[in-house]
Amino acid sequence: MKNNVTNSDVFQLMEQWAPKELAYDWDNVGLQIGSYHNPVTKVLITLDVMENVVDEAIEKGANLIIAHHPFLFKPIKQVNIDTPQGRVIQKLLENHISVYATHTNLDIAPGGVNDMLTDALELEENDMLVETDREKLYKVAVYVPETHIDEVREAFGESGAGHIGNYSHCTFQSKGQGTFKPLEGSHPFLGAKNELELVNEVKMETIVPKAILHKVINAIVAAHPYEEVAYDVFPLENEGKRYGIGRIGSLKNKTDLNSFCEYVKKALDIPALRVTGDLNKKIQKVAVLGGSGEKYIHHAKKKGADVYITGDMTFHMAQEASLMGLGVIDAGHYIEKIMKQFTAAYLKEHLDKENLTILVSESNTDPFQFV
Repeated sequence: MKNNVTNSDVFQLMEQWAPKELAYDWDNVGLQIGSYHNPVTKVLITLDVMENVVDEAIEKGANLIIAHHPFLFKPIKQVNIDTPQGRVIQKLLENHISVYATHTNLDIAPGGVNDMLTDALELEENDMLVETDREKLYKVAVYVPETHIDEVREAFGESGAGHIGNYSHCTFQSKGQGTFKPLEGSHPFLGAKNELELVNEVKMETIVPKAILHKVINAIVAAHPYEEVAYDVFPLENEGKRYGIGRIGSLKNKTDLNSFCEYVKKALDIPALRVTGDLNKKIQKVAVLGGSGEKYIHHAKKKGADVYITGDMTFHMAQEASLMGLGVIDAGHYIEKIMKQFTAAYLKEHLDKENLTILVSESNTDPFQFV
């Protein structure tokens, strides 16, 4: 990481974890306010961007806020600073604070919000609840002079290309000869201007996920000695990683629904929850989906869940789940606050700690109180 960290550096790292293309098409993820080029020294991680969070960022000197829920979710027609949203925008701009959102892409991504929740609940044998996408794969082939095989191969591997199962740095190489004639204005690594050059080269090829395709190409171009690098990119029909929303797994031991509710409150750090179903029913298989997951009750039932944990469950959908024999725990949307600590830990692990401070917001953005 460079000495001077910019928003773009942080965004790229977040998108290695949770690529923007994983987000639903109705979502608004990525940069919300600010610039890709702004320098950043302090990052504040929050679930929501509300005025108390912005005030906290100002007080602590943070110049980037990373939120799970997008601050600009719907298009705005005006910035009226007499409104709560307009006032927040004014504070952000006046204090040069950028805002970045990682929402449904972080829900879906491996190690994202739903995996955080299943880990907190200590579920075993986890699988996705609903498949949403398949990773697109490409074959990248580059033609390298024999003198620079090791450098380009290392660039492939270190940029994330060539992963097949539990193996990294996978490439295939075939020898051949390349020809070129440097023209006026060129600065050739080999050969003389206006003379045909014949060079012993190696065709090096490997598999690359779409999410890092541009990163890989930039890496091999930087490692390659030629002024103009010859490479090919081919789309593949191979099936890549599966991505999905929600998770389903099993408790180590069966328990009754009432005892499990107490366990959920403690594991997810919530004061109360709503539940449907027979509290004496024995349960073991658990589905979980952070946020508003009521439309997936049929998926949870079809996957064999005894109980489904989500938020924002409405009256009639709860009735429908009961009629299906599916217990439902409405733990509230605020359980997604779990992302704050995990996101902070991820950034601290991958960014230069001397140049950047990662803070977890202490502001409460839950609109509900329990009385």
